[in-house]
Formats: sequence, structure tokens, C-alpha cells
Amino acid sequence: MQADTLLHAANLSTLLVCMVLKFPQIFVLMRAKSAAGLSLNGLLLELTGFIVFVTYQMYYDYPPPTYLEFPFLIAQDAVLLLLILYYSGSLRQSPVYAVLFVGGWRLLTMEKWIIDSAMSLCTFISAASKFAHLQSLWRSKDARQVSALTWFMATFTCIARIYTTTVTTGDTLVLMRFVIMTLLNTWVLLTVLYYQRHGSGSKKED
Repeated sequence: MQADTLLHAANLSTLLVCMVLKFPQIFVLMRAKSAAGLSLNGLLLELTGFIVFVTYQMYYDYPPPTYLEFPFLIAQDAVLLLLILYYSGSLRQSPVYAVLFVGGWRLLTMEKWIIDSAMSLCTFISAASKFAHLQSLWRSKDARQVSALTWFMATFTCIARIYTTTVTTGDTLVLMRFVIMTLLNTWVLLTVLYYQRHGSGSKKED
């Protein structure tokens, strides 16, 4: 009974956090009107990883509470993508990205081997997105447009998903993904906090 309550709490808290996870980043970006320090490639890879992961979960009829947050994350990332394109003067490219993502999603569901192969690469894709974010931060040394709260919440949800995956499906691929994402999200969070304290933006303000 206690285990069921804990599982329910983990699923619910993950869903609630993910429903607003990207909001702090969206608000920071809209206030700054600049995408400096943010990685477009990182966001595109993250979106790809989210789409592959949720499609895999749905394809194998996993319990909806174990992946229900991903449609919210995908929607929020889509908003972030539009904002980054807008502030970088590349908004006209948005239809191209829309066609690629919709077409890619349809391709994933055509054959079992396609979704299985994509899922085997999902952790690599998601990890690459974190390294792209890190590379952008290392290059700019400016985290003023990056929300530490968003990265903290992302770390929390991955930790919660390690638990829910362990007690529900036990899928090794999924579990490995969340462990790696927890470590990388923590790395990005610490990098953001460091540059917000010691980065070029702080020095200029001093």
C-alpha cells in the first residue's frame, strides 16, 4: 500500500512539474529578448529524444502515467523553439522544422524495428542535447538567459522517473536513459549556476 502511494506521488509530482517545467525558461527568454547562451541544436536534439521516447512508450502500451508528461514537454519545447528562432531572426525556418518532426514521428510508427532502433539511440540523442547546451554555455560564458529553475526541475523529474520505471516496467533502456539524464541535467544545472555567479554577464554588471 505504501509503495503504491509512493508510486502515485512520484507519477503525479512528475506530471505536475513537467506541465510547467519550461515556463521559467520561456519567461526568462521573453524578458531578455535574446537567445544568447541557449543552444538551438540542443533544443532540437531534446525534442527528437522526447518524440522518440514517448512514441516508444505508446507503441508498447506502457502505463500512461509513466510517460504522460512528455506531450507537455514537447509542446513547451515547441514554444521555446519558436522563441529562439524569433529572437535569432530565423522564424521563417519554423515550417521546415515542423515538417521534419511530424514526418519523423510518422516514420517511427511504420515498423517495429524502426522504433526499436530509434529507442536504442534515444539516450545518445538526449545526451547529445545536454552536451550541446553545455558547449553553448562554455562558449558564451553567459547564463543570464538560461533558467536554473528549469534545469533543477528537469533533474527532479528524471530522479522520480528512475523510481517509477524501476517499480513498473523495469525497462533497462528506459532506466539507463533516466540515470544518464539525471547526471547530465545536474551537470548543466551546476554550469548554469556557476556562470550566473561568475560568468561574463556578472563581470559586466560589476
